Amino acid sequence: MKRKIYSNLDGIDNTKGVKDIMRWAKERRAKKKDLTNHIPQAENKEASRLFNNKTEGSITWIGHSTFLIQMAGLNILTDPVWAGRMGVQKRLTEPGLPIESLPTIDIVLISHGHYDHLDFGSIKKLKGTPVFYVPIGLKGAFTKRGYHKIIEANWWDSFSHHGLKISFVPAQHWTKRSLRDTNTSHWGGWILEASPPFRSIYFVGDTGYFRGFKEIASRFQNDIVLMPIGAYEPEWFMSVSHINPEDSIKAFKELDGKLFIPMHYGAYRLADDTGPEALERLKTHWEKQELSNSMLKVLAIGETLWPDL
Repeated sequence: MKRKIYSNLDGIDNTKGVKDIMRWAKERRAKKKDLTNHIPQAENKEASRLFNNKTEGSITWIGHSTFLIQMAGLNILTDPVWAGRMGVQKRLTEPGLPIESLPTIDIVLISHGHYDHLDFGSIKKLKGTPVFYVPIGLKGAFTKRGYHKIIEANWWDSFSHHGLKISFVPAQHWTKRSLRDTNTSHWGGWILEASPPFRSIYFVGDTGYFRGFKEIASRFQNDIVLMPIGAYEPEWFMSVSHINPEDSIKAFKELDGKLFIPMHYGAYRLADDTGPEALERLKTHWEKQELSNSMLKVLAIGETLWPDL
């Protein structure tokens, strides 16, 4: 049976040909990047407090797009990837917490199937038997590995999980895990809302800038936004799929967000920008936009924020 192919809003395509890839490779050879400057690790990590926490809300950046979120008494992981390599390249920064130090995980949220967002080697090491919330089309990848607590989601689907509302929202991206499965599963972000309504968390996932942010804002309150800022260079190649720091701020403003937490930078070299470059561009444009510093929280790797969730 022919598998369904998923697409972006407005049919926006990100297909690149051999000539594009050769052009990018030529440009990369001509660039000199400092890969010795890394995103710092947190000085004081709180693994023990997180392990025993049952009541407080917390957000811990493990690195890249992986967060441990504690909310409504639940332990939630986003895009769990502890892999030491991505393709032929070694991970640039160590994960913020060892996977063995995590508490029992209740929920895993997957944004899409790319290997830097879905690593079954990491998932195998998690404590507990979490429920996996995944984009439609990905369930089979889990069931064939012996996982059965999987909930697939289309854009705008919402679910209730022990007092937590979980909603899957659009992103502009693509996915591929093998030669024959391009875009046979979907991609998107996840919004968490506790009941009674406390502060919401929007895990944006992996995306280029797109008009969908405005519609998401019309449907949801987006208090804490976990927003990608890296893997955007060269922009003629990456912009459809990866948002740059300036556009991430534009999206945050359209979402009417209250707190911006950057992610998707500094762990793997997926494009030509570096983590420190992405962060510097973000901070520079934040100042130009005259936004309050209290609305931006840059986490060190392994740092925990304790908001009122």
